[in-house]
Amino acid sequence: MPEDIPLARPDLGEREEEVVLEVLRSGRLSLGPWLERFEREFAAWLGVSDAVAVSSGTAGLHLGVRALGWGPGDEVITSPFSFIASANCLTYEDAKPVFCDIDPVTLNLDAEAARAAVGERTAGLLPVDILGYPAAAPAMAEIASAFGLGILQDACEALGAVDSEGVRVGAQGFTATFAFYANKQLTTGEGGMIVPADAAAASRFRSERNQGRTPDMGWVDHERLGFNYRLTDLQAAIGVAQLERADDLLAERARVAVAYTERLGQAGGTVAGEGDDAGLVLPCADRGSERRSWFVYAVRLPRGADRDAVVADLSQRGVQAKAYMPCIHLLQPYRERFAHRPGEFPVAEDASDRLLALPFFTGMTEGQVERCCEALEEALQGDWT
Repeated sequence: MPEDIPLARPDLGEREEEVVLEVLRSGRLSLGPWLERFEREFAAWLGVSDAVAVSSGTAGLHLGVRALGWGPGDEVITSPFSFIASANCLTYEDAKPVFCDIDPVTLNLDAEAARAAVGERTAGLLPVDILGYPAAAPAMAEIASAFGLGILQDACEALGAVDSEGVRVGAQGFTATFAFYANKQLTTGEGGMIVPADAAAASRFRSERNQGRTPDMGWVDHERLGFNYRLTDLQAAIGVAQLERADDLLAERARVAVAYTERLGQAGGTVAGEGDDAGLVLPCADRGSERRSWFVYAVRLPRGADRDAVVADLSQRGVQAKAYMPCIHLLQPYRERFAHRPGEFPVAEDASDRLLALPFFTGMTEGQVERCCEALEEALQGDWT
């Protein structure tokens, strides 16, 4: 039988091995030169003045919430259709995530819904660039300006995406976070990066990631409450090696996505926003200056399809797939704490019920894409369109 096709696979090569060995032989495994280099080169690649590396995207979001001063009594408008970290980072500081429904095409936070949700206790907005598609950053910035709100951007799935004004996600001038988990566009295994809004925020992030130490790194001199959110030099070195070919990695992921869309389109799938959404719905196309950065390739199954059965069928055919992703407001911690119930956000809940992530990684061959598409057709049978 042919080898199983995994859901994701990191793209690591000789350069990553080379830099890791260099770090190991140096004896400097943490807070060393590779960390500084990764931050400097990431900032240059993104086109910003500074960037601060941390242990995960979640850590970056948490520090961003603290820097913006969001805490008890504050409400922050965000998307229910996201990885749970984008809400947890608020809950850590006793701020309340106020969820709004999403755009049915991009699956990002709907700007009009966000504006309507602004209330007396609203302190900020936390848009998420879901599945790598850029959120409506200019619209969010306009809302923030009109009501005096802060913005924290969860760009953890969108490295390399471009917004409607032609600006790279993360370079729009407000605090933004990226993540480098093993399935991301650029990986360090675990890890993340914060793009600070200004130099003062950058200094604070570097202190708080390192237990609140002072800038001169006095061993037991701490100026504020901090955390162990450091990125090791081993991870930073891998990040440098990945960053050297970031544009190629992004282009390769786009190639695989195009192959999927062409093949599934020929079989009757409809691109989101371009037709009936009751059948198989493919990821939306870029609009205007907006450019997606391909994180995963997730389709919406036809309404009424048994997704669990489809996943099981694909697994039997050697194709790994995954339901992607549950709505945060319906997860137990948020149902219990905030009394959320099904039906509050119908667009998000529909997407959550139907989305399926197919195998997606650099180096996928045309044959592997074809095999995945054939397996999906067979698993769906009469429910294809």
